[in-house]
Amino acid sequence: MKTADYLAQLEKTNQQGKYKDSWDSMHGRQMPSWMYDGKFGIFIHWGLYSIPAFANEWYSRNMYIQGTPEYKHHIKTYGPHKDFGFKDFIPMFTAPKFDPEEWANLFANAGAKYCIPVAEHHDGFQMYKSELSGWNAYEMGPRRDVLGELNAALNAKGIINGLSNHRVEHWFFMGHGKQFDSDVKEPMACGDFYWPAMPEPHHHDLFSPAPSAEFMEDWLARCCELVDKYQPKQFYFDWWIQHSAVKPYLKKFAAYYYNRAEEWGEEVTICYKHDAFPLGTATVDIERGKFAEMQPFRWQTDTPIARNSWCWTENNSFKPAKELICELVDIVSKNGVLLLNVGPKPDGSISDQDANVLRGMGKWLEINGEAIYGTGIWRKFGEGPTLQKEGQFTDGESTAFTAQDIRFTVKGGSLYSTVLEWPADGHVTIKSLGKHDSHNLPIFHGIIKDVSILGQGSPTWARDDAGLHVKGRPSHDNMPVVIKITVD
Repeated sequence: MKTADYLAQLEKTNQQGKYKDSWDSMHGRQMPSWMYDGKFGIFIHWGLYSIPAFANEWYSRNMYIQGTPEYKHHIKTYGPHKDFGFKDFIPMFTAPKFDPEEWANLFANAGAKYCIPVAEHHDGFQMYKSELSGWNAYEMGPRRDVLGELNAALNAKGIINGLSNHRVEHWFFMGHGKQFDSDVKEPMACGDFYWPAMPEPHHHDLFSPAPSAEFMEDWLARCCELVDKYQPKQFYFDWWIQHSAVKPYLKKFAAYYYNRAEEWGEEVTICYKHDAFPLGTATVDIERGKFAEMQPFRWQTDTPIARNSWCWTENNSFKPAKELICELVDIVSKNGVLLLNVGPKPDGSISDQDANVLRGMGKWLEINGEAIYGTGIWRKFGEGPTLQKEGQFTDGESTAFTAQDIRFTVKGGSLYSTVLEWPADGHVTIKSLGKHDSHNLPIFHGIIKDVSILGQGSPTWARDDAGLHVKGRPSHDNMPVVIKITVD
């Protein structure tokens, strides 16, 4: 199918379907149960930008900005841009070690329940078999339908498949290459791969110049192709879809996707940032950050294992498993879910550092997963003295939690209290479970039937006005410890 075919199909589907290209018709949607109950997903940034493995996944843009570290590195390593441009990484992207079954096994062992690979990043190279552009991984580079093969492997492991599309930023992503003698010039030698390479919006005005109708129709068709070919259960968008010029097309796509899902009989969602969608029409996502308090709506955090980059680079700095487990616990207690990014190496293998972090999380979840999977929020998300920053891009440094920092989740007749920093003596007091507070109005009025510690067994415990006092064993791995309180 061509662009015009997809646009015609979209109009017909939306005319006949339940959802129309208006926010009102989409009101009342929420995060699917498979995603809310699963709590933990894997994001994957892997593409041409993984070949230079320098700085981060924005290499394709920054290598064309004169004076940047990427620009200087590119000339030093590969030569002048007019002789070796971003497109020339494609023959190097052979991915001999890409093994989708191995990836799926690792993600399953990590305890992940869904997976969101990047189908197309800002650089415009499609990681899937496409009829709309020849610049894709099936026809070039590895010559494999990366997305299709990975989906099959994920489905075999019971992991829900989704995808992300960062295409809309391609409107300006290669534009700096037109400012000097490079391979990004008119007429475009490589057609729609560098096209349209428009001037980049200034920071004080992110919406000018606006993308053209031609570009947006191409964007819309690409999104529809992804939906029809791969039936993703989550469709993740990066920023810039909040642009006013994008909104008419965004509404059309959302209606099409939701209508298609109705035909499949599947629960799906779109994840968005920057209020690109009205609340209640899709799923809120916070990039590299979270809410400081519990929210009445379901939401997602996406963050990478590496502090400095979403893709593999030679200088990645990796977050330890404990830090990410604490993040997962904190996010879940506030009604959220975690989408954790992995950046595979250029050859298609996943680094030992990434794999070790994922295995560490999986080992903890094997013992404590019942406090995460399928749980809901309690009347408060937690207690303790440690304050956390709210908003996007606030995860640059690790949070130092204390033995008083506890997070709550519930499931059935169980209240789970996860102590983020288990004390050396194994003695914890959960103040929120005291019999009375200063106003004689306890937070918890129920009857505690039993107390256990996941992975340890039965501790000694007692309850008074100050709280529920639990005495367990010292922790040998310095990981968060879950106290399970069974109520009558």
